[in-house]
Amino acid sequence: MISQTITKLSEVAEELHIPEDDLIRRGVQSYLERQLRGVQAEIFEITSRYNVTDVEDMEGRYRNGTLEEADSRQDLQRLDHLEYKRERLQKLLGSLS
Repeated sequence: MISQTITKLSEVAEELHIPEDDLIRRGVQSYLERQLRGVQAEIFEITSRYNVTDVEDMEGRYRNGTLEEADSRQDLQRLDHLEYKRERLQKLLGSLS
């Protein structure tokens, strides 16, 4: 399987007239960007639903009593995870530059 992938990579790189390393880097970058867009879309969906900017803002609304924890706790946990994932993806993308 790996040898088939390497062969296909070589064929594509040759067809596009770019080095294989560049093709791999561009592919990884494209994949990470696509993942980041999905994460950002989910973050936007949750923050819009509760009219908050981030996890800290949402936790602040719990503390001051303007947001019911029972109804939104799962979304808070999801938002926290998504913000962490966004940060990791951004760091990975930054390391490719």
